[in-house]
Amino acid sequence: MTKPLFFVGSALEDLRALPRAPRREAGYQLDRVQSGLDPSNWKPVPTVGRGVREIRIHYEGQYRVIYVAKFDDAVYVLHAFQKKTRKTRKQDIEIARRRIKLIKENEPWAT
Repeated sequence: MTKPLFFVGSALEDLRALPRAPRREAGYQLDRVQSGLDPSNWKPVPTVGRGVREIRIHYEGQYRVIYVAKFDDAVYVLHAFQKKTRKTRKQDIEIARRRIKLIKENEPWAT
């Protein structure tokens, strides 16, 4: 069963702002997640929340798509960005944290 994909806040616009090749790769990897598979290259992001992961895309730079798929009803994309330093910027982590909080506030089952 394929889960629907929801973008929280400006996550869709953030994704669309990425260059073409990383954007296409992100779409392919999100399709895998919707189908219940793991992305080809990912890691957990516990600093954002339990069950939150990031898709790691390497193409003439580093790109990340932070998402959560632990809920039964959907896959939620929290943030997409280009990573320019070795450590993820605090601002990018905070954006994802705010957006997962929005999901939990608006969906009582998402605890």
